[in-house]
Amino acid sequence: MKKLSARRRHPLAALVVLLFALVASGGLYAALAPAPKAQADDSAQSLAIEQGKKLYSVGCASCHNMSGQGSSDGPSLVGVGSAAVDFQVGTGRMPAQQPGAQIPKKKVIYNQAQIDQIAAYIASLGPGPAIPTKDQYSPASADAAKGGELFRTNCSQCHNFVGKGGALTDGMYAPSLKGVEPRHIYEAMQTGPQNMPSFPDTTMPQDAKADIIAYLNEVDTAGSENPGGFTLGTLGPVPEGLFAWVFGLGAMIATATWVAARTTKAKKS
Repeated sequence: MKKLSARRRHPLAALVVLLFALVASGGLYAALAPAPKAQADDSAQSLAIEQGKKLYSVGCASCHNMSGQGSSDGPSLVGVGSAAVDFQVGTGRMPAQQPGAQIPKKKVIYNQAQIDQIAAYIASLGPGPAIPTKDQYSPASADAAKGGELFRTNCSQCHNFVGKGGALTDGMYAPSLKGVEPRHIYEAMQTGPQNMPSFPDTTMPQDAKADIIAYLNEVDTAGSENPGGFTLGTLGPVPEGLFAWVFGLGAMIATATWVAARTTKAKKS
């Protein structure tokens, strides 16, 4: 006990304790502190949100309110997520030129970096669907046949059975899906833009969405190859029925008239 007490009174004892405390605290900080990459990611995300807020205040706030709560000219954006922004702004639908029954697709005015910044700001307002990764929407390993069944069951009523689009009520319409990027098709299913219902992962899993994208890609790239014959524009039963009435029924009437004329001529002679 006397030896231990003597060591405590040693002039270097306080220095040793201090060094030990510094080493211990440094080790704990290294173990528990956020990784440099995580800190860098947080900093980049904060910068993107800040830049996105500036872009939003110029191009979006006049309709959607400065805080994204919406107004009489535009709905609330709280909780719509970054996927909705990437779809609406990435297809040129937003910012809208003027109000109407439906906002049409037009030329995109923002580059992808700016779209990502606006999306980051909107995502910070409330949780919502995130921009999908390429693995989620890629049709490379998807089942186009299964996607066709899903599309005809859930989508063809409005978009036509090959995605050519169609008219709806009150001046609204289902747009054509020809040439639409797979990412935007996936985002539309996630978010349900305008008149379209949404299909979250709880309703339609990711692989089912990829199957639908694979089907649309298949019919989009099929070109003029159609084993079923003349497609009549693949616009559905209306032009097909019109063709049947005008040409089919017309041919039958012409044939009947010709037969009647020949019969009458034969009786007279």
